[in-house]
Formats: sequence, C-alpha cells, structure tokens
Amino acid sequence: MSVPEGQPVDLDLLLEAVMEGVLVTGSAQAEVSGECARCLEPIGEELSVDFCELFVYEDRDETIEDGELDVSRLEDDLLDLEPVLRDAVVLALPFQPLCQPECPGLCPECGIRLATEPEHTHEAPLDPRWAALTALAEEPPSDPQDPETGPPA
Repeated sequence: MSVPEGQPVDLDLLLEAVMEGVLVTGSAQAEVSGECARCLEPIGEELSVDFCELFVYEDRDETIEDGELDVSRLEDDLLDLEPVLRDAVVLALPFQPLCQPECPGLCPECGIRLATEPEHTHEAPLDPRWAALTALAEEPPSDPQDPETGPPA
C-alpha cells in the first residue's frame, strides 16, 4: 500500500508556540492504493492518521540532551513536515492489506482467484509410491474357479 505520487493529502494542523519551539498537532487524510496480499486484486481505501511533533528552535541546542539527537528543528522560522507526515502514514498502512476480511486468495496449483470461483477444485495428487497399485485397482478381480482369470499355474 502507498499514497500514489501526486495524490493530494488533506492536512488539518494546529501550531502552538511553546517554550522549546513549535508544537505541531494534526491529522492527514489521503487515498492509498495497493493490492491484496492474498489474491493480488487492486484495492484502494481512505487513510487517516494523527500526529504530534515538537519542532525545537535552533538556539535551544544547549538544552537538548545526548539521547535526543533526532529531534525536529525549526530552520529560519520554517518547519519541514514531510518526514513527520511520511513516518505517520507509513506506520498507519496495513502490513498485509486484504480486499475483503475473508479473502480466500489464489489456488496454489493453477493461480485462479478463489473468490470468483468458490467451487474450484483439483483431483487429489497421486503419491508416486502408490502409483504401481493403481494398475491393480483397475484390473477386474480374479475368480479362482475361472481358468482364464484364476490364479496362475
């Protein structure tokens, strides 16, 4: 699943000035598309994500501890929402998207989509170790009293 390139993303943002910088809280809605993990049919759905990020002022570097090296920073009073938005959307995408909750998938032998042909079956495969016995099952039973089909002499 992904947001197609050029697809509009609707943002609803709230920017608040705080002591350390600017706190951005918001939500994003976008149309995502992909394919079903079981039957490979194309699917599309609306995705909505919420996010919250603190953008720190550039001159506040002395207050940032060693463990907070990957904090978002304001650059000349500008903030870059793309990494924050990308992380929020990617984490909200389904790991294995399905076209329907009970999607049966594809036939493992011939690849036909089982949702369109629910009665699809194949003959049970014959175990090669028992293949020689099928010839005996196809022969008519022998009658011990009949000289033609009786036991060998």
